[in-house]
Amino acid sequence: LYKVTSIPSLVFIDAATGKVVCRNGLLVVKDDPKGLEFPWGPKPFAEVVAGPLLRNNRQTTDSSALEGSYVGVYFSAHWCPPCRSLTRVLVESYRKVKESGHKFEIVFVSADRSEESFTQYFSEMPWLAVPYTDEARRSRLNRLYGIQGIPTLILLDTEGHMITRQGRVEILNDPDCLLFPWHPRPVLELSESNAVQLHEGPCLVLFVDAEEEGELEPAKELIQPIAEKIMAKYKAKEEETPLLFFVAGEDDMSDSLRDYTNLPEAAPLLTILDMSARAKYVKDVEEITPAVVEQFVNDFLAEKLKPEPI
Repeated sequence: LYKVTSIPSLVFIDAATGKVVCRNGLLVVKDDPKGLEFPWGPKPFAEVVAGPLLRNNRQTTDSSALEGSYVGVYFSAHWCPPCRSLTRVLVESYRKVKESGHKFEIVFVSADRSEESFTQYFSEMPWLAVPYTDEARRSRLNRLYGIQGIPTLILLDTEGHMITRQGRVEILNDPDCLLFPWHPRPVLELSESNAVQLHEGPCLVLFVDAEEEGELEPAKELIQPIAEKIMAKYKAKEEETPLLFFVAGEDDMSDSLRDYTNLPEAAPLLTILDMSARAKYVKDVEEITPAVVEQFVNDFLAEKLKPEPI
């Protein structure tokens, strides 16, 4: 329910509504031991990031300069090899987005272990950074977005509202930045770069017999209406979508997922996989229609389905 990926983990909720107040309670306890900021609810990005920001020439810019821009909040560190690899790609993406005329800025929030390491790493970046010495502000940004691992790239719209937590996946999947600012798509084609999202929470995966690019489109069109309906419903409630939607063809990634979850080789095959709970739900029908998909999803959300172990 709370997408816990490691322990210890401390989640604060509003008991009256059941809504999550803060996912990263351990940082709250560390940063505010006297409870002066209680009840630790989310604050606007502009308020949390407020203050001077650095450029790698040591000049400073006030955070108010971000107003009206799309913003990437980049949690990264030099000691982390995947971070360094992503940074190289991100530099090119940043340049392409800026050259296309979009107002776009990135703010680096360091998880480096020393100021020297931060300075060396930041010298490779053409964007802004929270000063390494401002540990409190770096920690508050980690708390704001419940960061549990790096690299993480959070993308915000011009009002400071989150577009996606999956900036890393979007950057790698769209090197030419044609889909900027990378609003979430209702249905994704399963790939090596986005498979990490299978661990974000429950995912509906429709396996189909498709080997060539373009053959997955009918499958996407089949489940897109219910995916859009679910996204709109939970966006209106200002809640995270409880289910991600994928289509998977015949390739090594799909074969690995079938093997790992012990799924039959049948196609089409409609499933919901919940990796964190190590549970799967399989719909065994001769024909998969939009009505079948919608009923399957509704039954899952109403907790009417019996899970099988992964």
